[in-house]
Amino acid sequence: MTMDVSVRHSFGAFAIDVEFRVPPGVTALFGPSGAGKTTILNMIAGFVRPEAGHVSFGDEVILDTARNLALPARLRRIGVVFQDARLFPHLTVEKNLLYGRRRNANASAVDIDAIVSLLGLAPLLRRRPAKLSGGEKSRVALGRALLANPRALLLDEPLASLDMPRKLEILPYLESLARETRIPVLYVSHSLDEVTHLADRMILLSQGHIRAQGPVFELMSRLDLFSGSDHLRPGAILEAAIDSHDATGLTTLSFAGGRLIVPRTGGSPGEIVRIRIEAEDIMLALREPADVSANNVLPAIVSDMRMEGPYADLQLAIGEARLVSRITRRSAERLKLAPGTKVFALIKSVTVGERANKNGLATETAKP
Repeated sequence: MTMDVSVRHSFGAFAIDVEFRVPPGVTALFGPSGAGKTTILNMIAGFVRPEAGHVSFGDEVILDTARNLALPARLRRIGVVFQDARLFPHLTVEKNLLYGRRRNANASAVDIDAIVSLLGLAPLLRRRPAKLSGGEKSRVALGRALLANPRALLLDEPLASLDMPRKLEILPYLESLARETRIPVLYVSHSLDEVTHLADRMILLSQGHIRAQGPVFELMSRLDLFSGSDHLRPGAILEAAIDSHDATGLTTLSFAGGRLIVPRTGGSPGEIVRIRIEAEDIMLALREPADVSANNVLPAIVSDMRMEGPYADLQLAIGEARLVSRITRRSAERLKLAPGTKVFALIKSVTVGERANKNGLATETAKP
């Protein structure tokens, strides 16, 4: 069921005023530190009461300030996972998991074994938090939230305190959680890598207001969102299917605009992977180059163009797909590029993030 949110609140000169929907799946609330992300989660969860607000799940309203209705946090059936796992140090993993279940009358419908299996917690049940790694603690915190049978999950930068190996440990479990629970998940982060790997939708927040929202694939190819942003790197996110692996160690991927050749990646033919192509990894040519080392040279049409400082950002239409290329303003002027110009895109590298599996996550930057 979709969660509908509308909240307004002022903190001195800073004001939050947002309205959005969170359907089943992962919606990323993305923006720089101080944009208001955590405060919005706290208002949804019931930890902060907004000056004006409305939060509902279909016909069931949990917050409506106009009617002076505000369910206490414990009755909202919303699971919250913070940066620090906040586990009870004197309890085993199993007892930490069961804590949320005991406090929620609706939790009895949740299959404990299914959650333990989903998050790979079986080997950890007898341990105490002091004996867990950062990634393991995060998985236990997720399990405890799920065992309370929430109708939505709020994840407040759950990977922010983890180093890269621990992040790679837990990302597959977050992907599995999003696919299998099919409840609304609002994922707060200022890490573009996490957002583009996990999210189906993105809400771009700036100074307490929504700058843009929509499918992550669409937003990441919009040129206007990169202007003046120091936290949103230009690039494109696409889904591709594994076509084949060859004997030379290469993998062919199919996407909406054609095919890409990358160093061999895991997965079987037909499996879906998510790829990211950075804007600075795409060169442009007016004629198809004959003698170049790049394996990926694709015909494209410039569909949008934006100049800022010494750079030119160009949105490229390649079939149904949209990529972004960043070149210098001088190069754009020399090539006389403009919307409608036919070009060839030379793609220097592709970051491939394989779909989650419980043996780990493979993310590889391919240099074709």
